[in-house]
Amino acid sequence: MTSTLISSKANSGKASNSTTAGNANSNDTAITEEELLEKDSPLTIDDVLRLRKATNNYLTETDENVYKIDFVRFRIRDMKTNAVLFEVERAHDDDDDIELTAGRFVQYHFPPSFLKLKQVGALVDFTVGDREVKSFRMIERHYFRDQLIKSFDFDFGFCPPNTRNSIEHIYEMPEFNSKQIKEMIEHPNETKSDSFYFVDNQLIMHKKAAYAFDRDQ
Repeated sequence: MTSTLISSKANSGKASNSTTAGNANSNDTAITEEELLEKDSPLTIDDVLRLRKATNNYLTETDENVYKIDFVRFRIRDMKTNAVLFEVERAHDDDDDIELTAGRFVQYHFPPSFLKLKQVGALVDFTVGDREVKSFRMIERHYFRDQLIKSFDFDFGFCPPNTRNSIEHIYEMPEFNSKQIKEMIEHPNETKSDSFYFVDNQLIMHKKAAYAFDRDQ
């Protein structure tokens, strides 16, 4: 198996501000999770950009990942100090049916100081099955109490078949005032994110996360 290394800060420049519900090319009309689940056609990037709050359910089934994209390592670090804030890696010979971090949902525990960071690097290693991936892209939406904090758009690009790939996305963190930080600390798991993964603008994977800022430094 070959390996492709992609480290990109430029991609983080696509991240939209928290005041922007979508982007210039998206339909600004709001859509609900229920409406998306009822759609007969494949979901697209513009579809998820119309969501106004975190989802309660998953918008894909696990068998929709026909490219057999499998995440095997994930690390979050503070770009200023290089301190590792979270890391998990699955051994190559682990059960293939067990997804990284025990499935499609991740519960994060970070120290309160996380909310004051300027830049965070998220490194992910993933493998690709026997089909090439022409355009792999992720839209990640972060919410607090169903209010959009920030929307990120990262392009993984082309991924050859039967490869292990590594990419680090650089997140420009939103700035919170003292009141917002206090509320987010006092209400664990009300900060949430949806990560939507697309190939050729068709949704193939959906992962969810919740955040608590209660860990000791």
